[in-house]
Amino acid sequence: MDFTFTEEQQAAVEAAKAVFSRVTPDGVPSPALTPGAVADEFDRPLWAALAEADLLSLVLSPEYGGAGLDALALCLVLRESAKVLARVPLLETSAVAMAVERYGAPELRDEILPRVGRGELMLTVGAHGRTGHDPAELAVVARPDAEHGAWVLDGVQTAVPWAHSADLIAVPAHLGEGRAVLALVPRDQEGVSHAEQISTSGERFAEVSLDAVRIDGHRLIDTEGAWEWLHRLLTTGTCALALGLGEKVLAMTSEYTGKREQFGFPVATFQAVAVQTADRYIDLRAMEATLWQAAWRLTPARGSAGVGGPLPVAADIAVAKIWAADGVRRTVQTAQHLHGGFGADTDYALHRYHAWAKQLELSLGPAAAHEEALGDLLAAHPLG
Repeated sequence: MDFTFTEEQQAAVEAAKAVFSRVTPDGVPSPALTPGAVADEFDRPLWAALAEADLLSLVLSPEYGGAGLDALALCLVLRESAKVLARVPLLETSAVAMAVERYGAPELRDEILPRVGRGELMLTVGAHGRTGHDPAELAVVARPDAEHGAWVLDGVQTAVPWAHSADLIAVPAHLGEGRAVLALVPRDQEGVSHAEQISTSGERFAEVSLDAVRIDGHRLIDTEGAWEWLHRLLTTGTCALALGLGEKVLAMTSEYTGKREQFGFPVATFQAVAVQTADRYIDLRAMEATLWQAAWRLTPARGSAGVGGPLPVAADIAVAKIWAADGVRRTVQTAQHLHGGFGADTDYALHRYHAWAKQLELSLGPAAAHEEALGDLLAAHPLG
């Protein structure tokens, strides 16, 4: 079988590398030395550069000014962004835009998608629920207001990334009958309030409260499966970020151990060091294989449900997240160990990658949560 990426996907990677080559991981204060957020908002100049390079419209259809690429292309770009700890809502904006195009009303698509591609509109999503581990769709209740053709939302979403800067927040909600819907809420809508939260990586998150928030009917997506599809894409994108970060950290470790000498020899030549780095290389290759499997399962022809397989797509995504969460943690821990005291030096970037890795490990559920989900899927869909 041919596993090479298409010319369009490879071109997206080259464009991403060119843009992200201008970014340095220490462009903001260290989270280890900053009591609050490392910055008030995301990297606006980088966001403009991504728009100029047509990377914000990468996954949109040509009718909305995009290139019509897929989840695989998005994950390839996310992988490059994590190598430099790019502080932009690329995953959240792209994933929500893809969900809007796939499931949203024509009026909503026309209103949002062209502006997203031009970098004029930034989107985020509340995907963590009330506690970070509860199903996010249970944190908010949506009820129809038939008289005004609107919907009313009540509830709380925690740890919403970039919420203070977003133009629209995608909020999953339930109708009280077990079905999830997805509402796009303006950040400054009446009844919306934000309480500042700081992520492990030092970024400014928010607890978003909705008190009788009223939105127009076309801004609520009630198509069956819309929220589930978006959540799976967010999880897969998080795995891509973990892979890119892990690859960069292993490269930093290889470079350092190749130069650091003990007893007149580079420490990279010692068997104990070589075995540990080899183990981490195996972790990264497993993270990569399971990531592309999950992204491929999410990449059907437009309008179809998805690529088939012996298990539901959720199983492949659970496997990818298990490897990503455990693999990125092991990689940064090994890097810290092999760097010795230098790994804790706040003038060196490794401690920043460690903080981001911990954030990614727990984002959208730690490995244990996905192991439980995978077990349930295997029980419900026995193989063979």
